[in-house]
Amino acid sequence: MYIGKRLKELRAARGMSLSSLAEKSGVQIATLSRIEHLKMTGTLESHMNIAKALDIDITQLYTGIIKEEDKVDLRTAKSATDVFVHSDKSSYEILTSKVSSKKMMPILLKIDPAGKTKGEKEQGGTEKFIFVLEGKIEARIGKEAYSLSKYNTLYFDASLEHYLVNKGKSTAKVLCVTTPVHL
Repeated sequence: MYIGKRLKELRAARGMSLSSLAEKSGVQIATLSRIEHLKMTGTLESHMNIAKALDIDITQLYTGIIKEEDKVDLRTAKSATDVFVHSDKSSYEILTSKVSSKKMMPILLKIDPAGKTKGEKEQGGTEKFIFVLEGKIEARIGKEAYSLSKYNTLYFDASLEHYLVNKGKSTAKVLCVTTPVHL
């Protein structure tokens, strides 16, 4: 869901610059600019951080936005997607659009050899499923470590602190599906 126009209105009403919103929300200024210029939608997490920085309820970001109720969301190899850097040796690509209106968020995660993702801890009620497409990884969830290789899966409570480590000699590719918390 593109919130750019609404975000710009709310920011301007508060006399807030992009740089001050970036500092207050923790969302990079380039990301905020791309959201405002309708070049990307942002993530649910970025929307929550923006709303908090603007001191509004997250639903106010979506006020006046026409919600298209598409029953099918097709993505092809030629579809434009944004790739986000997760850490210096990992990146992810959101595999669907309009994530704020979805009940699942599928992501293709790529981790370079000896790389790892940043630690995550989602809100309570969030679940995560991972499917290893290529490579060998170690999923560290809480105090436990799980070794996974090609075609292995893992389903867990994403409110536990977790991160993934590439234990192989080639880039690991992992399909991650998360249930976003809807506010």
